[in-house]
Amino acid sequence: MRTVLSSFSKCNFLFIVAVAVAFTSCGQAYSENKNKKAGDSTAAVAKINADTMKAPDLVLDTAAYNRFLTVMLNKDSSGKWPVKADYPLAGAILPFNRIVAFYGNLYSTKMGVLGEYPRKEMLAKLKEEVVRWQAADTTVKVIPALHYIATTAQGYPGKGNKYRLRMPFKQIDSVISMAKEINALVFIDIQVGHSTVQEEVPLFEQYFKMPNVHFGIDPEFSMKGGQKPGTAIGTFDAADVNYVSGYLAKLVKDNNLPPKILVVHRFTRAMVTNYKQIKLQPEIQVVMDMDGWGAQARKINTYKQFIYAEPVQFTGFKLFYKNDFREPKSRIMTPEEVLKLKPRPMYVQYQ
Repeated sequence: MRTVLSSFSKCNFLFIVAVAVAFTSCGQAYSENKNKKAGDSTAAVAKINADTMKAPDLVLDTAAYNRFLTVMLNKDSSGKWPVKADYPLAGAILPFNRIVAFYGNLYSTKMGVLGEYPRKEMLAKLKEEVVRWQAADTTVKVIPALHYIATTAQGYPGKGNKYRLRMPFKQIDSVISMAKEINALVFIDIQVGHSTVQEEVPLFEQYFKMPNVHFGIDPEFSMKGGQKPGTAIGTFDAADVNYVSGYLAKLVKDNNLPPKILVVHRFTRAMVTNYKQIKLQPEIQVVMDMDGWGAQARKINTYKQFIYAEPVQFTGFKLFYKNDFREPKSRIMTPEEVLKLKPRPMYVQYQ
């Protein structure tokens, strides 16, 4: 496979989880696979098979991919970006699109906007944000997402003594149903507490086989030191990230799916250790998401220190409808302000 060459504080302890759904067009030019098996019909190649939930057999437009990477870099000349990596599989969402996601849990009105408002009001609000972001940057298509916290950390041991609570799958099904209404992506997010990604991730395999369902992991609530969640900031190592991406990559290959997006939340250096050892692969697109709240200057500084300075692949930026107002003279940043960052975040999350 050809290679892309380089040339180019979350200070709060929130218990949160997330999901988002819907397979949308990635806005890039495709061509039919010249090597498709004899007997395959044009229709079978051109659309998703609704019965098997498999993606069509397409070819990535590498020239378009490089053009969108250049737009994403926003004239950054540090040489850090883009990170050297193989081209993704066909059907990749990034960097052809910018994702705007609502985050939360359906059982709580305090964990994020996804669970704070009634269904119709929440979806209408998300569509309004998509319109705002599209107006702020007309060069990249904006697509909505629902980011659902499916496993929440908690301050007491609970079942299995793991300090985490798994949500019923009917809640994920509800989020998927919501996402279909506005053609949105779905992200399933987990906070492992005293558990591990090895134990928690395989539980969602039936959802990962859907081309529109992606994943997020939250190091803040991975308590490798045995602390109660919320009393200290947790951590994931590159080995944890690599396990998750490897697991998802195998599902992508075995089920002929488009690439999965893996969001990793981060607002301190210690939250993600050995970042240089994170392995990139064509089946997975990794987003390091700046997950801090507060004043604009602090959020930008956190982005520069822990996202920009330690490049992995793509970047994300989190905005808080409430917490970004908690400090004197602080406010939520506008799309235009976020888009001044280098590189421009391709994933934007509202809590």
